[in-house]
Amino acid sequence: MSVDGWNTVLVLGGIRSGKSEFAESLVADAPTVRYVATSASGDPEDAEWAARLEAHRSRRPGSWSTEETADDPRRLADVVSSAGPNDTLLVDDLGGWVTVLLDPAHQPADDTATIAELAAALRDCPARVVLVSPEVGLSLVPTTPLGRAFTDALGAANRAVADACDAVVLVVAGQACWLKPSAVPRATATATVPAQAGQGQGQGAQVGQAAPVTWTGDASARPEPAAARPDDGEREVKLPDVLTPTAPPEPVGAPWSAPTMALPVVATGLVIQAGMELPMPDEYAGPQATERLATLDVPGAGLGVLERVVGFAAATQGTATPAPWGTVRVLLLHGDHAGGAAAGSMPGESARRAAQARAGQGVLARLAAESGASLQVVDAPAAEPMEGVAALDHETVEKALRYGWRLAEEAADAGVQLLVLASCGAGAEAAAAAVLAATAGAEPPAVLGRVVTANGEIDDAAWMRRCAAVRDAMHRTRRSPRNAKDVLAELGGGDITVATGVLLGATARRIPVLLDGPVGLAAGMVSRDLAGQARHWCLLADCGGHPAVRLAADVLGLTPLLDLRLDLGEGANALAALPLLRSVLSLAAALPTRPEPARPGPGGEEPGREGDGGEDPGDGVPDFREPEPAGPGPATPEPTGPEPTEPGPTGPEPAATGPATTGPDQPAQPDPAGWRAG
Repeated sequence: MSVDGWNTVLVLGGIRSGKSEFAESLVADAPTVRYVATSASGDPEDAEWAARLEAHRSRRPGSWSTEETADDPRRLADVVSSAGPNDTLLVDDLGGWVTVLLDPAHQPADDTATIAELAAALRDCPARVVLVSPEVGLSLVPTTPLGRAFTDALGAANRAVADACDAVVLVVAGQACWLKPSAVPRATATATVPAQAGQGQGQGAQVGQAAPVTWTGDASARPEPAAARPDDGEREVKLPDVLTPTAPPEPVGAPWSAPTMALPVVATGLVIQAGMELPMPDEYAGPQATERLATLDVPGAGLGVLERVVGFAAATQGTATPAPWGTVRVLLLHGDHAGGAAAGSMPGESARRAAQARAGQGVLARLAAESGASLQVVDAPAAEPMEGVAALDHETVEKALRYGWRLAEEAADAGVQLLVLASCGAGAEAAAAAVLAATAGAEPPAVLGRVVTANGEIDDAAWMRRCAAVRDAMHRTRRSPRNAKDVLAELGGGDITVATGVLLGATARRIPVLLDGPVGLAAGMVSRDLAGQARHWCLLADCGGHPAVRLAADVLGLTPLLDLRLDLGEGANALAALPLLRSVLSLAAALPTRPEPARPGPGGEEPGREGDGGEDPGDGVPDFREPEPAGPGPATPEPTGPEPTEPGPTGPEPAATGPATTGPDQPAQPDPAGWRAG
């Protein structure tokens, strides 16, 4: 029903339950919000009511606009109907709306028809709409006719709106309980986060169904998307669910570094250091899967270079018949780099891209939706100008590594079968070039891609400033150690450090990672110095024509599968190739083996041939074969063509010499001289 990740949600709750604050948190990521106030202003002498209204107003950001419908309650349906795909509406609340609807000043009125109009408007609304309503069905029956009329009308309104909305949540004492998850199995998901940890394959929303709302609380309490409803017209493909880190908040300045109780080993001080012994892929399953491909019944030579995908999936899954990755999660790393590394980048552009992805919009969100992958935006710590000072301090490096490890652990617990690394930080390419210069001895100008402005123009001046920043950083650190953590602290920054932790955590939990771009490859270069097994769990779909990616892939032994040369941001190539990779795995698992060639039957007879020793009537060529012995004595071959004859006085006769031979269906005949056994 919804477009670009927006959807409709009904938030129910009692008095002071926190329902309004919860509803406001659901739309907090929207750039603008239309706040629809439905209640009347009330008695001007009621100071307590005025204080309540003022508390509501003070919580609203300055970018929100307020629209009031108290004068005409029927206008609420018009406001919802007129909202566009990029609009966000917060309606607070339906209790006040029903109160105004029942006001004698608006009577006579058809309450049922007005509620039905609102429900119909919600079903057809392409915008994101969050409605707040009090839940009065759990209280005592009012003792007055007016009170009973209010509870009846509000109950009817809540039921109609709940049926029209994609999701319904009940807030009790500040705790959210989602009442309306999906009602049907979802096999072609845009958001694939199983409800139980450790599931092998997640299920998500069907095509045509709205994506769930962004949730910033406990992952176990996140809403599932509602079932797709019958529709008269075509719906646009909905975009994926957006996940956010579920750790409890830390002090301001480092919220990303919080530990998690789900991983006590991390929270209590997991030491990430060089020489870690992490698991390797199955060394036998990969070759067995590749050998099996040669036996498949295909009309051509096979899968070509994509055979490597089957071998990689078989090794990481531990089976010769790997299955397509059903549950995929994209980790979009957002961490800016200050100084010359970000030359040519528009201020605030990377933050805008990250916010766009959180809202289910933009290139990566659309590609993730098409591929049935969930998208998680990860905020990494910002890096200082590497040409003058260290990008990060060592304590921050340790926390960022553990945070990346925990992200991989959370993905594994949610049943994710494949991780895709993406990045949108300003200056990330220059930081990756510096890491490659430190770990592979590369020349910065050789691994720095061209700088392209928002207008599509090449900015050579910005490229030179980036080269100078990397050169100065290398000069500053020329006497510094070159171990993995020092490289991350001096040059890598937050996004590359978190990506390194993700690769290590994914390796520990046996989750393959699809790389695409300089940040992911730079993390791969660093992770090999911490655990050499990590690179064996990485697959490179495409190099994108980026010089840093080509060099790092060559050092790590990763051969790109494709050469798409898309330039849509890091991660776009991998998501564009993901459907093809899944199709290859599906073919390899489902195709039958090539049938065996026909073999001779008993007695040397081939299937479909007569065993009478005569000529084959199909081609006119004598059917020569080994004879069977007719008894004691040496066996002689039996002629299968016309018998040779000798002229005689009365006509041709067989040359009767030698022992006689017999067949199973004919009398004994003399052996022709030309066929006598030597």
